Amino acid sequence: MSRQLIGATATLDYDQFLAKLPEKPDAVFTWHQDLGYWPTGTPEPLTATCSLALDDADEENGCLQVVPGSQKGDLRPHRPLHGSDRNTSHILSVELTAEDRVVTLPLRRGDMTVHDEMIIHGSGGNRSADRWRRTYIVAYRTAACVAHERAIGFTHSHNDELGWETHLGAMRQGMPDSTMQQGNRT
Repeated sequence: MSRQLIGATATLDYDQFLAKLPEKPDAVFTWHQDLGYWPTGTPEPLTATCSLALDDADEENGCLQVVPGSQKGDLRPHRPLHGSDRNTSHILSVELTAEDRVVTLPLRRGDMTVHDEMIIHGSGGNRSADRWRRTYIVAYRTAACVAHERAIGFTHSHNDELGWETHLGAMRQGMPDSTMQQGNRT
């Protein structure tokens, strides 16, 4: 499926397991675009991020929410949620505008969503009294992209030491970057 979406060189970039415990309303994933986390100059940053629901997911237990059409625009400015930069805050966030329409994506256990690196997405906390919200994520990117990331030490881990320019830094400095402008996307 990833090769159908992003091309013949699609390869596994990373996977992760997300778990939101019951009664954790603060277990929020802030609004963001995945590309906002990645190094500038990354070649072929097209992504197919597959999120497999391991539990039924709805608004009460913090299912995925998206802003449809945002993937057709530019990368929006991201800000660190805590601290002043990526070294003090791994979590980045974008502001929604009055024009942004949020769509909730409830899933049944075994359902999957697929999104790219540009769509604005996030999820609320788990307000349910007794239901987990667990998700297994597998992200595919082009082989050139993954090779570049690993060559500079980028693994998508919270433990990565930032030794490269991020989109956050480039936007702060007003530096143009072609990967920030992804217009005419479908």
